Amino acid sequence: MKHIPRKRFGQHFLTDRGIIEDIVQAIAPKAGQAMVEIGPGLAALTQPLVERLGYLTVIELDRDLARQLRQHPQLNVVESDVLRVDFRQLGQQLRASAAMQAEAGADPAAAGDFKLRVVGNLPYNISTPILFHLLDAVDAIEDQHFMLQKEVIDRMVATPSTGDYGRLSVMLQWRYAMENVLFVPPQSFDPPPRVDSAIVRMVPHAEPVPLDVTLLSELVRVAFSQRRKLLRHTLGQWLTGRGFSGDFDVQRRAEEVPVAEYLALAQQVAVVPG
Repeated sequence: MKHIPRKRFGQHFLTDRGIIEDIVQAIAPKAGQAMVEIGPGLAALTQPLVERLGYLTVIELDRDLARQLRQHPQLNVVESDVLRVDFRQLGQQLRASAAMQAEAGADPAAAGDFKLRVVGNLPYNISTPILFHLLDAVDAIEDQHFMLQKEVIDRMVATPSTGDYGRLSVMLQWRYAMENVLFVPPQSFDPPPRVDSAIVRMVPHAEPVPLDVTLLSELVRVAFSQRRKLLRHTLGQWLTGRGFSGDFDVQRRAEEVPVAEYLALAQQVAVVPG
């Protein structure tokens, strides 16, 4: 029976075989890797992935789709809202399973020191919350390849002094090296979305700047709260309220400050006596 896309789940199913092959090549899956796909849908990307991996874990919220996916012998189906999935715990479970398979005579490399590779066509209506949810488990992840609304990826990879540079740019570039790797037009989907899409590659930094993520988030939120004003009107007042007396130029707009300066400022603010 044909599955009818559900608007409440933000479902747009990828159908372009050429684009699917380009995505798989960008991901470059290898046998035995621990990969998790978010929102497999009708398995357009799932099938070529599992053919290369041998086994794949998928997270699907739609009950009907999850039931169909369970019929595939090489899929581990997690029927859940992805925002409720503990990726650290999922990684531990997959690691334990790999260890058991190795003891049973499977490829011993499968039980090695591996991290999760996460892929998926993220629902556009909750893509940013998913990105921040995964940020909490970034040290358990090897890399991420996501299809997203192109304008969201433009913000993710944006450089300072551009209109797309903002809170999302700073928060994600703190932890990831990111690259826009592939453009995906609306006609590649059924039904076609009203926006352009793209594929982003996100590779966690091996040695990220250590800081309090809550503090950085608040700092950046305040900085970009009135992005057309100079920072002395927003972040400057916030810094004064916290007793910060260090050297930071607030005679700039938020979009003019590089990521590295925001990170350094967050570190300095963290050691200000309370």
